[in-house]
Amino acid sequence: MHWLWVFIVGLVVGIVAKLITPGKDPGGFIITAILGICGSVLATWVGEHLHWWGPVGLMHFIASIGGAVVLLVIYHAVFKSKSS
Repeated sequence: MHWLWVFIVGLVVGIVAKLITPGKDPGGFIITAILGICGSVLATWVGEHLHWWGPVGLMHFIASIGGAVVLLVIYHAVFKSKSS
């Protein structure tokens, strides 16, 4: 059940990150979920190691969105450079 919850929250985080990030997004449903989950994991790891927040809460969710936005911008840069 935990992994289902991680996927759902990651999908929501990925969708919010897509809405925040400007420009055309080349990724689909799978990329959205992967970037959201990875953004959440990145935010959790950084925040917990720097003792900024715990594993749950509103600040963690906001940081997860920030992590997904960063990963989405990196994804755009890599995808754009391959098509040029």
